[in-house]
Amino acid sequence: MQPVVSQEMRIRSLRISIVELMSEIVEAPDGLARCSWATSAPEYVRYHDTEWGFPVADDVRLFEKLCLEGFQSGLSWLTILRKREAFRRAFQHFDMATVAAMGVEDVDLLLGDTSIIRHRGKIEATVNNAARALEVVDEWGSLAALVWSYEAESSNPDRATSPESVALAKDLKRRGFKFVGPTTAYAFMQAMGLVNDHVEGCVVRDLADHSRRGFHPPFRSN
Repeated sequence: MQPVVSQEMRIRSLRISIVELMSEIVEAPDGLARCSWATSAPEYVRYHDTEWGFPVADDVRLFEKLCLEGFQSGLSWLTILRKREAFRRAFQHFDMATVAAMGVEDVDLLLGDTSIIRHRGKIEATVNNAARALEVVDEWGSLAALVWSYEAESSNPDRATSPESVALAKDLKRRGFKFVGPTTAYAFMQAMGLVNDHVEGCVVRDLADHSRRGFHPPFRSN
């Protein structure tokens, strides 16, 4: 009998293979050294240089990224990145109240949208997570306040999870969020600047560090 492999275990396996690439730097065509994962496509270069690792406190961007990390499960981030504008159109630019109000008919329409990932479970999880995010806003004052309470204490591009991502995933799952395991949570934290995992020698690492030093994490207001 074959052992049951959970979704999180599959994500972790994929994440570990990606981490092996993330711990290296390469010289890009423009002569600048970057994290090796960021040089395989122009979309990756732009994303790496201007977004990944820079701190974010905007609830809409945080919610969007949390949802897109869920859609990425089992896929490459490049696939999602190339469809990001389509996802934004499909989910009303990730306005939490609008997404939370989506019903069965809306889900069925999205399942027919070839410009996004047509996965019922992930679409329904996005609708569910919007409602859960609104509950967090009611309790904490913002989604950002909860997320940033799990800011990583140290960086390490060689790992696929951290104690903070395990704790964040556990908290989100307790609140009813879906598609938010520890590896997904850590990828989210890396992207949103809760940790700076740009490799030493990467041209963007110091820029991300500077941005983080000037960033003031939001606090719970309710």
